[in-house]
Amino acid sequence: MPVNMGNLDRVVRFVAGGVLVGLAATGTVGVWGYAGFILLGTAAISRCPLYLPFGISTCAKPK
Repeated sequence: MPVNMGNLDRVVRFVAGGVLVGLAATGTVGVWGYAGFILLGTAAISRCPLYLPFGISTCAKPK
């Protein structure tokens, strides 16, 4: 699977995923907050499987 995630997309996913998991761990939100692990995982591998069928890529375009 090709890399299809740019740096800004990765940073946003890391932050949002970390916040969701943190909120779930403290009981502020329900168990659905652990879905933040999906965001953390996709950010870690720089690939989003949901982008593939739509041909989306947030990577910088080569010059």
